[in-house]
Amino acid sequence: MQLASKFGRTAPVLRSPVPLTDDQIQAVAPSIFAAQAHDSRSARYTYIPTIDALNGLRREGFQPFMVAQTRVRDEGKREHTKHLIRLRHANQITGKVANEIILLNSHDGTSSFQMLAGVLRFVCCNGMVCGTNVGEVRVPHKGDVVGEVIDGAFRVLNNFEVADEQREGMQSLTLSEGAQTAFARAALELKWDTEDAPAPVTERQILRPRRMEDGGSDLWTTFNRVQENMTKGGLRGRAANGRATTTREVSGIDQNVKLNRALWVLADEMRKIIG
Repeated sequence: MQLASKFGRTAPVLRSPVPLTDDQIQAVAPSIFAAQAHDSRSARYTYIPTIDALNGLRREGFQPFMVAQTRVRDEGKREHTKHLIRLRHANQITGKVANEIILLNSHDGTSSFQMLAGVLRFVCCNGMVCGTNVGEVRVPHKGDVVGEVIDGAFRVLNNFEVADEQREGMQSLTLSEGAQTAFARAALELKWDTEDAPAPVTERQILRPRRMEDGGSDLWTTFNRVQENMTKGGLRGRAANGRATTTREVSGIDQNVKLNRALWVLADEMRKIIG
């Protein structure tokens, strides 16, 4: 699986420690405020601006803390392209982590309304995406979209108990050095096809902590180190042709979500096997 380069190049992104305003959101993701669907959509396509869904979620206690939008070559689609919002409910903010609802949508037919469960770790401002067994809601572009989105958000919110249980289970499980290496090796397989050529970086590199508090050997900390090193990039290694290279940040919205979910599932499966 080839993964895209830096968010700033392929997907403008903004994250804030306080709820984002409409002006801040529009500067980064104007497609959230699109006045109509892209002209490629048929009459059967129910167009509901994402901002309407966002405002409905705000009224229910959800607030946006991060937005991103896919960068497109066709400027005619810039106002309608895929975008992402990460929201937190008032009762989902804790000292070290916050459960987040991830909303994905577009107005050009490339995405339905999707809501996924996510976790933000404040120490590194790194947003993870929970696995498929935690909860996912898809809302097609037809009918009462806003109402279905709000209902779906509360269904995802109710599933955070599962995410909390999985995270606590990972935190309670200490990994041997060999188990940590095995987890890292499997993680490298998720991003690079190592059958044809070795990954440009090693297990040791993606296990390396970026801060002192990440030096633990429990599964949760190991997972966090691997996730941050793989998604943020910046690791020096060797390409398949032997040339020096530096890994890039996983920036594309789809690629970032896909890799994050896969890493969460990998960590949770290891929890089940070893625990």
